[in-house]
Parts: sequence; C-alpha cells; structure tokens
Amino acid sequence: MESAWIALSLSLKVAGWATLINLILGVGTGYLLAKKQVWAKDLLDTLFTLPMVMPPTVLGYYLLVVIGKQGWIGQWLMHTFGINLIFTWQGAVLAAVVVSFPLVFKPARTAFEAVNPEYEQAARVLGLSEWALFWRITLPLAWRGILAGILLAFARAMGEFGATLMVAGSIPGETQTLSIAVYEAVQAGDDHLANMLVLIISIVCMAILFITGKLLSGKIPMQNLK
Repeated sequence: MESAWIALSLSLKVAGWATLINLILGVGTGYLLAKKQVWAKDLLDTLFTLPMVMPPTVLGYYLLVVIGKQGWIGQWLMHTFGINLIFTWQGAVLAAVVVSFPLVFKPARTAFEAVNPEYEQAARVLGLSEWALFWRITLPLAWRGILAGILLAFARAMGEFGATLMVAGSIPGETQTLSIAVYEAVQAGDDHLANMLVLIISIVCMAILFITGKLLSGKIPMQNLK
C-alpha cells in the first residue's frame, strides 16, 4: 500500500512540473504561431506536434542521445554544472514534458486563432500595448481551450511510460511513477498491487477527461474556476 502512494506522489510531482513547464512553453509557442508571422510555420507546427504520434520509446531514445552522458547537452550539463538527468525524477519530468507538449501547444494555438481579431484591433486603437492586449483581451478569450489542453497534458504526463522508463528508469521511491509501478507489479505477479494502481490512475484520468469535456462544452462557466 505504501509503495502505491509513493508512486502516486511521484507521478503527481512529475506531471505537475511537466504541466507547469508546458503551460509556459506550449502557450507561448501556440501564441507565436497563431498570432505572429513566423518563418516555416507549417514545418514548426509539424515538429511540435510530432511527439503526439511518435512512439514514446523513440522519444526516449532521442532524449538519451541528447541528454545522456555522451549527448551534447548531457555532456555540457555535466561538465558545466555537474548535472546528470539520467535516472533522476528531473529526467522523468523532461520526458513527460516532451511527450505531453503537443497537448498544450495544439489547443493553445487553436484557441488563439479562434479569437476574433476585430476585438484585438479595437483594443490597439484604444491604445493598449501588445502586452496588455495579450493579458486583457486575447488570453481571457482563449483560456477555456488552453485550460482543456493543460488538463489533457497533465493526464498524459501522469500516464507516461515508455520515454520515462528509458530516461529515468524504475527506481522505487525515486523514478518509479505510477504507470511504471503497474508494469513492475504485473511482472512480479502482484495482482493486488497492480489492480490498486490501475484503479487509482483510472479514476484520476477519468476525472480529468470529465472536467475537460465540461469545459469544452461550456457547461462549466469560467467564473466558477476563479
């Protein structure tokens, strides 16, 4: 029982940090591609969406090549700061960030593109700066879609397995997330623990999907979330 709660706690920590990072990266990137003139926009959109369709083990391999001890970023981090991301919970966060990034980026871009440009133009005529325009007009109008993407990304990060296992391994209490703990329990023949872990992660993911569906359908007013 204790191992289940430890795995759940670690999964929540990894998913929380990954979602927070993607909130910044995904929303920022979605806004740039939706509202700004960016070179090779279609190519960038394809690259940013690629983790959604690429097998997680392939993403994990790419991460190992880049941040491993022989990777160019991994070597730089080790030689400059003495940081090693392999077989650490921070490595699990990085894997979750890469895998769940498209689930924030795509809804954010779609939400920003759906904002009526006439509202933004009217705000510019009234003298609002681009920074004030983003926070007072664009973001409030796009927030519902962005929040739905964030919730989906959190659920995806909670259930991440392949890339996390390759980058962070399965160290109980340190890098063994809930999905990896399910795999280890099945491998060990511990059906009771496996059933408990599966039930926990199923309830969490179903709750997130339910809330996301309500947000997208407009049945949860945004003022109720403030």
